[in-house]
Amino acid sequence: MKPIRIDDYCFDRIHLWLQYDACVPQFIEMVVEVFYPANRKANGLVMFDHGFLIGNDLLWYPKKIAGMLLDDNPLFGINPSDYYNYSSALVEKNWAMAFVSASHAQVDWMPWTDIGGNPRVGQEAYAAASYLIKYGMTNFFWLVEAEGHNSRSFDAELASKAKFLISNNVIFAGHSVGGAHAQAAACGFDTLRQIGANQCRPFNPVIYNREFLPAFSMPMASWKEEHRANPVGLLMLSPVDQSVPLFIPGMSDYRAALASRPMPMAMITGQCDCACLDMSQPPAWSDNGTESQFSQLTGGGKGSWVVASQVERGSHCGYLTDKSPLCSVADMPSECKRCPEGTAYKPMGAEAVFTSEMFRKFIGIYPDGGGFQGGFSDWIQSDFITWLNQKSPCCDLNLMQMPGGGYIDNVPPV
Repeated sequence: MKPIRIDDYCFDRIHLWLQYDACVPQFIEMVVEVFYPANRKANGLVMFDHGFLIGNDLLWYPKKIAGMLLDDNPLFGINPSDYYNYSSALVEKNWAMAFVSASHAQVDWMPWTDIGGNPRVGQEAYAAASYLIKYGMTNFFWLVEAEGHNSRSFDAELASKAKFLISNNVIFAGHSVGGAHAQAAACGFDTLRQIGANQCRPFNPVIYNREFLPAFSMPMASWKEEHRANPVGLLMLSPVDQSVPLFIPGMSDYRAALASRPMPMAMITGQCDCACLDMSQPPAWSDNGTESQFSQLTGGGKGSWVVASQVERGSHCGYLTDKSPLCSVADMPSECKRCPEGTAYKPMGAEAVFTSEMFRKFIGIYPDGGGFQGGFSDWIQSDFITWLNQKSPCCDLNLMQMPGGGYIDNVPPV
């Protein structure tokens, strides 16, 4: 379909198949949603891993079979951009934002859910971001190849019209389980391959179109470096991780890799958020010395730039720009008793406005077409941190005071 255009931004979606590694017969079906500037000169991309929408319902397979007869696909009924529509944050710096939905299996016996510990989802986000950088907004990616096995079909006009990014800079972001998945994606291609091999989840993806005899891309390891996503930032909203020995490895290895990465990283949690503070393994953040995702990301001062803030009355679903019955389960009084009933933020409220403004401020620290300039002191004194490190950054919303007296928690590099 033609992209939907509102003012100077377009919305479109593409439908693909991904093989995780050319040597492994394991595939995933994906839909990628994208907001991008109509001038097709986006300075960078925010790749957002959504949380509660990862996976599909119990009727996924019957719907899939019926869709083959009715020319429909249940993936097209999943729209994470409805729930995380922070597109207003992109305009000032002319950035793009994308989401991936996949017919996902956490484990074979529970194919409709994902509890946060599956690095495959982070691999998918990285692959989708790299696809958008190399091929742009097109389903006909194989026609863009000027070399190799697809050379006879090369279409130079399509190659020039489809692209919308002028750099390969990507801020990886996510909410809930997606916040943990974004940690993996933010490690970059080489680290994803290295840790994936150690965890028996090899990663050198091949992209396919959805035809009976599909065309396919070359494995990503053969792509030029400028065609692969270059992580320049990580923004986590109430990240939730889990691990089950042998089955679900969790993201601790990826956090260990990020602990020595000099890159802007920020974690936001909520005062009333039981899902990320109590149910996550480990918790996203802790003020009592318990090992947490944040402490693993800091690595005790190994060089990580990560900071954490906590929203007063912040909930697990308050970030959302639309209501979701599935996400709201995490904030039910029967599931969470951190705050009195009715006091935590609901979707589409002040916390959602704060989140949109936070994305705007975070994107604002990057020069056009480039990564963050400077060292740790430049980051900790940046406009984003100055804005975040105050009691009320915006929107009649308050942050909790953190250890040390300010409104951010961080461990400076040694």
